Amino acid sequence: MRQMEEIRILSPTAILGYGFPLESFMEGMKRKPHVIAVDAGSTDPGPYYLGAGKSFTDYNSVKRDLEIMIPAALEAGIPVIVGTAGGCGGRPHVEFCVNIVKEIAREHKLTFKLAVIQSELDKELVKRKLAAGEVTPLHPAPEITEKDVDEAVRIVAQIGEDPFIEALDNGADVVLAGRAYDPSVFSALAIREGFDKGLAIHLGKILECAAIAALPGSGSDCMFGYLHKEDFVLEPLSPLRKCTTLSVAAHTLYEKTDPYNLPGPGGAIDLRNSKFTQIDDNKVMVTGSRFVPTEEYFVKLEGVRRVGFRTISIAGVKDPVMIEKIDDVVRSVKERVKNNFDAYGIRDFFLDFKIYGRNGVMGLFPGLETRTAHELCIVIEAVAPTQEQADTICGFARSTMLHFGYEGRISTAGNLAFPFSPSDCKVGEVYEFNIYHLMKTDPGAKYFPIEYTRFSNGQ
Repeated sequence: MRQMEEIRILSPTAILGYGFPLESFMEGMKRKPHVIAVDAGSTDPGPYYLGAGKSFTDYNSVKRDLEIMIPAALEAGIPVIVGTAGGCGGRPHVEFCVNIVKEIAREHKLTFKLAVIQSELDKELVKRKLAAGEVTPLHPAPEITEKDVDEAVRIVAQIGEDPFIEALDNGADVVLAGRAYDPSVFSALAIREGFDKGLAIHLGKILECAAIAALPGSGSDCMFGYLHKEDFVLEPLSPLRKCTTLSVAAHTLYEKTDPYNLPGPGGAIDLRNSKFTQIDDNKVMVTGSRFVPTEEYFVKLEGVRRVGFRTISIAGVKDPVMIEKIDDVVRSVKERVKNNFDAYGIRDFFLDFKIYGRNGVMGLFPGLETRTAHELCIVIEAVAPTQEQADTICGFARSTMLHFGYEGRISTAGNLAFPFSPSDCKVGEVYEFNIYHLMKTDPGAKYFPIEYTRFSNGQ
């Protein structure tokens, strides 16, 4: 069979549910794409959503995007591929997206074949792999034990392109997957059609964030990719944006610590010979990217465990005397809280004061110059084994700081201004990543089951 000379890929938005201008999307459809692909998730919002089984994107927003994408793709006779469904790609997140697709199919009376790829792993599988020495940490994660696996609420694996290819081979019109290596959503069709894997994955690395790689960048606008035998070309679809060699090269390094190697399932992209060329006012061509396979095939695991419950209180401070002495105040309030609850035998809690206007963001980085604004925002955070205990710790810390008598204090009416009433907010369950490791496996869909559903006139 004669190989295609070009694969055209439409990336509507950086994350499904972030939206896109309909005008940009229609411009993309005018270019006759072979596939519409979109990344639907990220670990950026933190571990909560994976542990809680909830989407960080809104149901109605995700539905709006899919309600445009799926009918347009079916009319054009091309597939829609979605990776990391529901934001995190666990079974409840995938189900979240499946329900939306079913609703769209029913309301629009659509006929198509849906493939659903699961990537949440059974804990017993992970423990067997761990016992066989086939689970290794990614820096700076530590080695794990069976206890860590048991404590994990949910473990997902970043699948590569193989399960997507299997779904396409079986005639799927819409492919909805759990946690996926972001570029694989965009590269799968091209690799299936025999295009260079290095170029295909590099193109996918940029398309995953849609128009963020353009100037001005936007995660809520479309990007178009043209893949050829020896190059690929990127084009934003809004007249407001342009791709430049700088914007595309910069995004190639996005979220990577090594400027020359982009690792993923089964290998890495070698960028040492990559070249970025401006071919017209808003298009960039990339050549030279090369896929280097690893001797063994690994997928990345992401797992979270629950560590307690959180309560926060947000307050403002304007008094320059208190601002000057804020470190001493925080230290004294922490000591007072500890002393108070020691008497009750309550010691298993975390209490923190994030000081915005001073080091609320940069306080994580030691050795930086401290600058203090003329007003501060203080976020009091308490984490404890139960929500009731977290409420108690936060409430006591808040009232202690509110009336704390520091040296030089003039007003005794209260030190803090609360923008909200009630002042304390029950945030709920708190999770942390406890598995961030590589697991040795085989290519393909062996551990990632695919289920198919046929819709006929919406049913």
